Amino acid sequence: MQIAHGIAINRVTDSALKATKVQPAVQVVERAYGLLEVHHHDQGEVLAAGRTILAHLELEEGQRLRPKVMTNQIIRSVEAYQTQIINRSSSGMVVLPGESLFILETEPAGYAVLAANEAEKAANISLVNVTPYGAFGRLYLSGPEAEIDAASEAATAALAGVTGQEVQKFVDR
Repeated sequence: MQIAHGIAINRVTDSALKATKVQPAVQVVERAYGLLEVHHHDQGEVLAAGRTILAHLELEEGQRLRPKVMTNQIIRSVEAYQTQIINRSSSGMVVLPGESLFILETEPAGYAVLAANEAEKAANISLVNVTPYGAFGRLYLSGPEAEIDAASEAATAALAGVTGQEVQKFVDR
């Protein structure tokens, strides 16, 4: 869940944790945006947390923003020097020289997580970096060319399948 203004994510987290058994995995508070990611082995608990959050915010699922893909690119046979630069910001898996690299940028940022999840289910790839907060979400995946092609297709199809309202530009006054 990503919301604007960022500080409001604290109350959202509180309502979800008090009403369900979910556990917070990520909470980011920025001035403009707040992000919350929750987990539980029972998907019903996660869905209940989502319903609780929507009720707390007095919103309905149909009011969510539809994701917009800002960047969708594949770099094939990445050069060794470029992998060094990319891997500096990796917190786990890395892109290796000669692999293909899929880069996706989404608005709102939180949809980068959905894209990553669907890509990982569809292909044997490495999750190099995912940034699901801020103005835009970013996803970097690496692997063999055919696997990256499958991951790219799965990620973009998942985003295309999300219904909702058009993204409106946020203006802070």
